[in-house]
Amino acid sequence: MKNLKIFVFGLVVVGLTFASCSDDDDLVTQDPVTDGEGDGDDNDDDAPNFVGAVYAMTNGDGQVTGTNIQGPNVIIAYAREADGSLTPIGPNPTGGNGGDFDGGEGLDPLISAYALTKTDDNENLLAVNAGSNTITSFNINEDYSLELVGSQPTGDLGPNSIAYSERSDAADGLKGIVYVSNISRQEFLAGGEPEQQGSITGYWLLDDGSLSPIAGSTRNLANRPSAVQFSPDGNWLVVASINAGAAALASGSEDEIVVYSVNADGTLSADQVAGATSTLRGNTDGRNLPSAIGFQIVDNNYVVVTEAREFQPDGTPPAFPALQDGSVSTWQIQADGILTPISMDVRSGEGNTGRTACWLDFTADGNTFFVSNAIEAGLASYSFSNGAVQLLDQTAALGTGTGGADNGPDAFANTEGWIDMWITDDGEYLYQLFGLDGTIGIYRISGQSLEFVGEESGNLPDTNTQGIVAI
Repeated sequence: MKNLKIFVFGLVVVGLTFASCSDDDDLVTQDPVTDGEGDGDDNDDDAPNFVGAVYAMTNGDGQVTGTNIQGPNVIIAYAREADGSLTPIGPNPTGGNGGDFDGGEGLDPLISAYALTKTDDNENLLAVNAGSNTITSFNINEDYSLELVGSQPTGDLGPNSIAYSERSDAADGLKGIVYVSNISRQEFLAGGEPEQQGSITGYWLLDDGSLSPIAGSTRNLANRPSAVQFSPDGNWLVVASINAGAAALASGSEDEIVVYSVNADGTLSADQVAGATSTLRGNTDGRNLPSAIGFQIVDNNYVVVTEAREFQPDGTPPAFPALQDGSVSTWQIQADGILTPISMDVRSGEGNTGRTACWLDFTADGNTFFVSNAIEAGLASYSFSNGAVQLLDQTAALGTGTGGADNGPDAFANTEGWIDMWITDDGEYLYQLFGLDGTIGIYRISGQSLEFVGEESGNLPDTNTQGIVAI
């Protein structure tokens, strides 16, 4: 970590006004273009035909400050062409600050998935401001540019993940329900990851894109959350945690995922309905405890969870070279909310070559998903059938990373740091955020395989990025 060279990302924001970038090559501020009509250009017929968009979050300005606050938070918008290539269409300040809750090496600063998310109809984008303890909503315009709507406080420290569910039974003017997870409550902040216990709180998303807090929706958690998601039927909210079974955890909880029921008024059950883990503390297999980060709930309420194996079997904090190969585990949510295990601890590598399995996304047919390994800078592919999973290819895609278990903290200085990813709605492309390179990798999906298309760089800071969404 000490050997990591941190690059300063120049960005000046005053209030909600983004400064001109004419003298800064790091950010592109060109106007959005969809079909070239009406722009006075004689070459309208040659204008790109944008079919979608990608949004990535700076989570601050890329600097390591020695505090949790990273600086102004910005969403970089890209229009997507049919061949997968990206055209920057301008930065969008969120009105809040980014944050760093992961020790300062600049990789995965929020230790989370879904710091940035969208509504299913592609009309709204939602972002966390971990340094300001707020959540921001944008409207997505027809040309894929963003319109800032506003922000709401989350009531706790370090919001890091957002879940959205459409509600067809909601009252007029209410579009859907949103929940955000917060990394910590004040009384657990100083202890760091091993002892942090966070919270979740809810909002209504209104038809105009604004957020309205749901009274009485906040629930305190027994763990430090990493991601939050609704079940496809909207009846359940699932929260994943990174410190299940940690020796320093005041609650003593060993749950890597917990389930809450969702009430008609937008609140949750008073307590968790169920909880589960793939690996208990003190297990006889000598397996490290799971730090669940990315997960999805698919089909008939199957919960598919990535697990970085960081906390050691006795619950003590992670340390190189004690990390082990990560894994995937799956459960099904039953009618009463109970979690039934299906596939447990399906490894993402062998011989400590897949240690940081942290994010995932499914192909359009639902038969395959890809898992991102941060330190190894690669994607593993898995098959999926009724909740059962199997590793297909440990290196379905591979960048510049570090292998083996003996490179210690220097691993962070020698990897692109593949973190968040998102597959487009049409299922044709996967966009991978390189968290220590300020780059987005572009991959064409062909069945259960990936084809490298190219990269987009020069618009994101080299470190402390978090969150990506593709349409």
